[in-house]
Amino acid sequence: MQTVRQSLRLKRQAIRAHKREQLAQQLLYQVRKINSIQHAQKVSLYSKHDNEIDTKHIYSLLKKQDVDIYFPILDGRKLKFAKVGKYFKKNKFGISEPIATAILGAKQLDIIFMPLVGFDENKNRLGMGGGFYDRTLDFKKNPTNYRQPKLYGLAFDCQKIDKIDVQTWDIALDAVITPNKIYR
Repeated sequence: MQTVRQSLRLKRQAIRAHKREQLAQQLLYQVRKINSIQHAQKVSLYSKHDNEIDTKHIYSLLKKQDVDIYFPILDGRKLKFAKVGKYFKKNKFGISEPIATAILGAKQLDIIFMPLVGFDENKNRLGMGGGFYDRTLDFKKNPTNYRQPKLYGLAFDCQKIDKIDVQTWDIALDAVITPNKIYR
């Protein structure tokens, strides 16, 4: 699986800066098609890292809609979600995290937009391999009790692969959104 991750990260890295910006704008167009975003009050985005698709246009849309925006922060081997404010610090992976703001657990959010390294047609997600999202969202394995938060993976179209071998700890996404398509 590590070679698949490396290959997909290289594909992501090969996208030129001007094309990256164009694709981030196209991603916003697709995100607007998601019905649950119209009613969301607490949404988690992420700080772009390792050539992930940029969420800045989604961020701007949510700010205009007066939505509370959160970013994931490390909490041991899991994630919590800190409201975006003025101040950030880099975590041990070099990812920016908000500091000195309100912190929520995943169950308190309406939507979590998450980065991924790869995905397949069945909305299976291949992350960086640390398992932070899977451990944090373990409660979602019982969808009857936990319909929220909605989980949306964000990716470039080139990150799609034929099949991801799902493990028992993997958490299914509600959709994967790319600049050109929504996989539901």
